[in-house]
Amino acid sequence: MYTKKSSDLRMNPHLRELSVIIESNDSYKGESSMKMAAKMLLIGSGFLFLGLGIIGIILPLIPTTPFLLLSAACFVRSSDRLYIWLLNNRWFGKYIRDFREKRGIPLKAKVTGIVLLWVSMIYSAFFVVPLVAVRVLLLLVAAYFTWYILSLKTLRS
Repeated sequence: MYTKKSSDLRMNPHLRELSVIIESNDSYKGESSMKMAAKMLLIGSGFLFLGLGIIGIILPLIPTTPFLLLSAACFVRSSDRLYIWLLNNRWFGKYIRDFREKRGIPLKAKVTGIVLLWVSMIYSAFFVVPLVAVRVLLLLVAAYFTWYILSLKTLRS
């Protein structure tokens, strides 16, 4: 079992607030099997999204920041140790901290995210979904998330 040390929080000032929020999620004693299964599913999903984020660093068509944020969201709900590791990671932590501190996301992530969002939504709306109401709903969801992504501050690298 991982125990938080004060030196962990001093290493990165961005994590000080976590000490207040996070209470030993990693202690599995006395938990039901359903809770344990949910934690394992979240950890597995976190690593899947982390892998996609790593691929996004290498391949220009896959966005990095959204997948790293999904990974962080999975880890914060399942494992303190993995969440803190992700935030302290020298390659991935910056993406998550920049987003959390409202600094914004890189222009490349915005463009890639919006393009992939619209390609997948248009494909789904016109080639997968037969109901017109669901098609309209998909396009409205895409419009909302496009607005949200564009409303975030753009980081210049």
